[in-house]
Amino acid sequence: MLLAIETSCDETGVALFNLEGRLVHSLLYSQVALHSPFGGIVPEIASRKQLEVLHPLVKKLLAEAGVSPKDLKVISATLGPGLIGSLLVGVTYAKTLSLTLGIPFIGVDHLSAHVFSIFLEKKVDFPFLGLLVSGGHTALFLATDFDRLELLGHTRDDAAGEAFDKVAKLLGLPYPGGPVISKLAEKGDPDYYELPRPLLTSQDFDFSFSGLKTFVLHLVKKEGEGLKVEHLCAGFERAICEVLVEKTVKAVKKLGIPRVVVGGGVAANKRLREFFQKRAEEEGFSVYFPSTELCTDNAVMVGFLAYKKWERKEFTPLSAECYARAKYKLRASSQAP
Repeated sequence: MLLAIETSCDETGVALFNLEGRLVHSLLYSQVALHSPFGGIVPEIASRKQLEVLHPLVKKLLAEAGVSPKDLKVISATLGPGLIGSLLVGVTYAKTLSLTLGIPFIGVDHLSAHVFSIFLEKKVDFPFLGLLVSGGHTALFLATDFDRLELLGHTRDDAAGEAFDKVAKLLGLPYPGGPVISKLAEKGDPDYYELPRPLLTSQDFDFSFSGLKTFVLHLVKKEGEGLKVEHLCAGFERAICEVLVEKTVKAVKKLGIPRVVVGGGVAANKRLREFFQKRAEEEGFSVYFPSTELCTDNAVMVGFLAYKKWERKEFTPLSAECYARAKYKLRASSQAP
């Protein structure tokens, strides 16, 4: 059996795979209610809760699957990027089990796991473009194999999901902000306010959302009680979706790759899916989204990628350290036409 652990942020995920690559069982503990009063994730609270719940969650996973620790042949955990305190909880636990049981350890990159999570449900031919949109990251990749992911562009400041949360906080809306803004947007007119589309026409594949957030801040101050919240939410959501989609379409055209995979928490957004499907039909490319359960952080995607590494006997030394920031280098000539 392969045990996978995900503790990169505020979710605690554990999953079991057999050595044929089939998912046996998985569990997920969410801290959303814990962080909601603060309007965002508090790193110290997140890591302390990870420390509290991880071992009981692993015990519950093994018990429900009818598996003994002695049945484990390999253990994996997310190495990064993410919150260092949270990452250390999962990685230290995994390394300890590796030493105790005398089994190999496999460290998994969090961003790669999101990009390749689609393979748990669908087969996608290589190469493809992978757009990761979450609370902590927004990046566009070129995937040519499970161990070959090249960075084409990334956010220069706020991630898309982070922008949703920060704008929700500005508007006095609850955390997490994405689903709340999306629900309010259904009642609004996206053309009521004219919002900017940051870096939409830039000659690269980078993103930027802090300017859009600042624009909303000034608009809130200017409008005061006259602010039309539903209209603002509709315009804000559409602005972010359009930038994400059009930047990806540029990459499709330049690289001539007619396959796009979208992953991460924001990939669950209904409008983003609709915009992508519309543009895919217009431009003649295929777009793939994992189920909403696989969009958020989970150990199933970690276990899948760990299994691919296990097939290649690609083990991680116990001296490997967690990392907070992504380690991908920008691909040469990542310029849009």
